[in-house]
Amino acid sequence: MSRHLSLPALSEVSSTSLSNIRLIATDMDGTMTRRGKFTPALLQALEDLAAADIKVLIVTGRSAGWVSGLSSLMPVAGAMAENGGLYFPPGNQKPVVLTPIPDLAKHRQHLATTFENLQTKFPQIQESADNRFRITDWTFDVAGLREDELQTLDNLCQQMGWGFTYSNVQCHIKPQGQDKAVGLLQVLREYLPQYSSEQIVTVGDSPNDESLFDGRYFPISVGVANVVEYLNQLKYQPAYITTAAEGEGFCELSSYILKSLHIPS
Repeated sequence: MSRHLSLPALSEVSSTSLSNIRLIATDMDGTMTRRGKFTPALLQALEDLAAADIKVLIVTGRSAGWVSGLSSLMPVAGAMAENGGLYFPPGNQKPVVLTPIPDLAKHRQHLATTFENLQTKFPQIQESADNRFRITDWTFDVAGLREDELQTLDNLCQQMGWGFTYSNVQCHIKPQGQDKAVGLLQVLREYLPQYSSEQIVTVGDSPNDESLFDGRYFPISVGVANVVEYLNQLKYQPAYITTAAEGEGFCELSSYILKSLHIPS
């Protein structure tokens, strides 16, 4: 996939800026994966970054249950789940709920009712398989939904007092104000205060990554090449774009960062 001509290529980032990077806050599906899988090249890139003392923080829309197991198995410095809803610190510590939920049972029931209301207008939508492992949000499959239908779903959720976003995998009914940037900023403030904005690069590929591209908070942001599919839907666009798509784009970013440190990749 060729790069989008309206966005600067990753090769245009100064080596000085890249050599300052100490933390990569990255989406997972479509950004670290290739056709839905982790590749040997991706795992090697994570090991190389760790050896260079560059931390990787996963910031995904995936469920709390799914991320809990994943974050403990991969060479990463923690993970955030449910689009900023929870933070899993490195090691086997308990997750930190970033979105306060006074009554979890009532919260899940309200989400279920909202989904049922959406189904009356969109009977084809199906609850995602991982929904039972979620805490803060509710998901259904994005497959088959047109852009105008996604906008209608967004409007309906807003009318019912909920937020809405979607990725290349799922649609999310979520608490208003919960997004990746809000959660990431909280985690940086409370758990990783040693990193300045110039030492952080944010990475993504989908509309639910849009807040990570907000230059007011994250001046160095990167979209892997497949983000081109969604550019006209994004209020905030990445500062740079990779030549390669999906996980190969993440590896491209990793290679540029390591080369800026004069470390072979």
